Amino acid sequence: MRLEGKTAIITGGASGFGAGIVDKFLAEGARVAIVDINGDAAEESAKQKGENAVAIKANVASGESVQKMAEAAINAFGKVDILVNNAGVTHMPTPLEDVSEEDFDRVYTVNMKSVYLTAKHLIPHMKANGAGAILNVASTAGVSPRPNLNWYNCSKGWMITATKTMAIELASAGIRVNAINPVAGETPLLKSFMGEDTPDMRAKFISTIPIGRFSTPEDMGNAACFLCSDEASMVTGVAMEVDGGRCI
Repeated sequence: MRLEGKTAIITGGASGFGAGIVDKFLAEGARVAIVDINGDAAEESAKQKGENAVAIKANVASGESVQKMAEAAINAFGKVDILVNNAGVTHMPTPLEDVSEEDFDRVYTVNMKSVYLTAKHLIPHMKANGAGAILNVASTAGVSPRPNLNWYNCSKGWMITATKTMAIELASAGIRVNAINPVAGETPLLKSFMGEDTPDMRAKFISTIPIGRFSTPEDMGNAACFLCSDEASMVTGVAMEVDGGRCI
């Protein structure tokens, strides 16, 4: 029960890696706000998880929506100890000059602006409490970029730098900030990363991962739990690769 007595917001928590983090946090004793743009999926997930889970529909790319999300979580729990910025999107593999402006803007607002917005609306609360843990779900793409995922790579590299920037600035306020870098996994974004989901494409992708498999939601939940728990009280500014050796 490493998170007993803690409360957490997990964006993109209704599916994929976010759902794995939700499950682990609940199992370790936390109360969790499952935040998702798909309100129905968030509600259904919270209903299945029990009384320690609440659902909040939010668009993390919208300042107004994030403000309402923060207020709803604080009202539900009384305080927020942990924030996991997990919600993310990508564009299809495309030469960088051919990515549409619409796709670029979507990647920018969901993957990057959302981190600014959640910080804007939750860091004052954490500062007032004198403590907090923030986890940004970045990607191996921000460390070892792959061709044709160009602007997605950039957004995750930005998130890693944002993590370090936030960590150094917020340490004196008692707030730790870390990131995890998963390799691709069984999530709704997998097809977008690969371009097509076929056995041959999966085999090709897995061949680049020394451990020989995709990341799982459970892998992300385990890493996230450690970094957000008091066991990691001396860890801040780290971007932990949970990637089976992909970036070696």
